[in-house]
Amino acid sequence: MSASAAIAACFARAIDAADGRSQPYRYWLLRDILPRPDCDALAALPIESPKIADTLGRRETNNATRVYCGQENQARFPVCAALATALQDGPAVDAIERATGADLSGTSLRIEYCQDRDGFWLEPHTDIGAKRLTLLVYLSDDPGSEDWGTDLMDEWWFPAGRAPYARNRGLMFVPGATTYHGFRRRPIKGIRRSIIVNYVGPEWRARHELAFPDRPLRARGRAAA
Repeated sequence: MSASAAIAACFARAIDAADGRSQPYRYWLLRDILPRPDCDALAALPIESPKIADTLGRRETNNATRVYCGQENQARFPVCAALATALQDGPAVDAIERATGADLSGTSLRIEYCQDRDGFWLEPHTDIGAKRLTLLVYLSDDPGSEDWGTDLMDEWWFPAGRAPYARNRGLMFVPGATTYHGFRRRPIKGIRRSIIVNYVGPEWRARHELAFPDRPLRARGRAAA
């Protein structure tokens, strides 16, 4: 089995076994998302963590230092290429659609590699707009990292829970009007590594961020099947 096929199969199993929740909105908690060697390889990528100023609660504040599994990093790192291929089509995408009901045909894959340092925080936001699905995979196992999970909020921004943070666990949801989440400021002693997987609509302008800029996902089981 190829590396990408192994990742896709593991992803699909994790999604099929996900713990679905309905409050404060519909989301899924995942574990054992990636084959352990691939998860470890992603956590150990030789990409320097940028030293950034205050995010002002938004990742886009520091757009110039953000890292993606785009064409360049797929060429540099085999694990990035295998991950992108695994999530572009096939069983992983089928499992996402089956679990969430989302129609990802015609979307493009975007994978961001995040390395957050002490001082990082994110204001409550929903991911609505061009993002059709959001899936976070946590990669760090530093002491204290169990407190680094994504914060979930209700529509009035009141805290409503926190996703468990541990290496190879994660969070998935379909963005909507009330899918508020963020990261309340708290100590990060080490580097909070994660990947953020999005499937975005054709209106997404930053094509360099996409895994396959000219290859939107095909329809599965629909007109193009």
